[in-house]
Amino acid sequence: MAGQVRQPIDEQALEKYIRDNVPAIQTPIELKQFGYGQSNPTYQITDAAQNRFVMRKKPPGKLLSPTAHQVEREHRVLAALRDTPVPVPRVLCLCEDPRVVGTPFYVMEFLDGRIFTDFLMPGLAPAERTALWREAARTLARLHAVDVAGDGAGSRADAGADAGAARGLRDFGKHGGFYPRQVRTWARIQGDQARAVDVQSGEAVGPLPCVDEIVRFFADEAGQPRDRVTLVHGDYKIDNLVFHKTEPRVIGILDWEMSTIGHPLSDVANLLAQFSMSARPDAGPQDTSGFQPGRTPGLPTADQMLGWYAEVAGYDPRPDMPWGAAFTVFRLAVVVQGIAARYAARQASSANAKEWSAKRNSLGKLAWALAQDAMAARGDKARL
Repeated sequence: MAGQVRQPIDEQALEKYIRDNVPAIQTPIELKQFGYGQSNPTYQITDAAQNRFVMRKKPPGKLLSPTAHQVEREHRVLAALRDTPVPVPRVLCLCEDPRVVGTPFYVMEFLDGRIFTDFLMPGLAPAERTALWREAARTLARLHAVDVAGDGAGSRADAGADAGAARGLRDFGKHGGFYPRQVRTWARIQGDQARAVDVQSGEAVGPLPCVDEIVRFFADEAGQPRDRVTLVHGDYKIDNLVFHKTEPRVIGILDWEMSTIGHPLSDVANLLAQFSMSARPDAGPQDTSGFQPGRTPGLPTADQMLGWYAEVAGYDPRPDMPWGAAFTVFRLAVVVQGIAARYAARQASSANAKEWSAKRNSLGKLAWALAQDAMAARGDKARL
């Protein structure tokens, strides 16, 4: 829900920009801020006709990572996917002039549907819970089917699928070598964030637990999944999906700031992160026991989810999942460490940033536990 604006902007300048450049929005406008959106401040715009829109902007101040908070990149991929089978909100404008509200921003339509912040979806009938999770898996497979070259030669998930072409994304990322680059990138970001100093206490955020051992494991290219190339969302999970109000159908995928050309396993493992953590429910920052098989009526198993995905994608991620699950939790730990670093600089956009930042160490420990599980699985295979 949107509420009080916690990070004020020049609303008069925004209103003038909208009046001059966005005819779909009728001024005057009312501005509120969403409580979610740990990375990019996200606002709700209500216009004179009571139509709602969403604005996402870069955070203020000096950013720790030049590759983070790329609202321009979000706008680009949303515009490119507009005429494909991938459900995305319609974008209305991109403003790169920092003189308007301090940093670049874009505006998109507001999707009136259901967003589940509790991934167990309490209150739903078991059959509906199953249908919604199935739709999440199949929607992801359709995303991975998109032809990013725009000429029929790009990514596709299933030879029989009508994938659609996302024109303008051929150079959206490097084609190949995704995981070696990811390991280097997230290791570097982790180190940069560890050196961030709290503006009040003077204490450094500090490194994640066991980070040297974790990075050494992931950097071993012999153990990495075989290379694949698709468009990837970068943070595909249930609360970044907007479901239809009554139907088990995704009407929009949100939060594309980390999208790129990469390995589809990264999105699959991210979607199933809670399932992966539930194997070690005591090691993480949250109780994930509800994701253990049979604990929540109607909640599919990870294996069922992977099967639904593979039916559409033509790629079965199951052999790669131990490695992918461990890397996903490591990346999540670094993301949460980033929230801690932004909180230390008092730049965090979310209302509960302090609470989230406290979870980085337990996530780091869980990443190492899952990496050890992946090593054991690889060793078992080597002996067979």
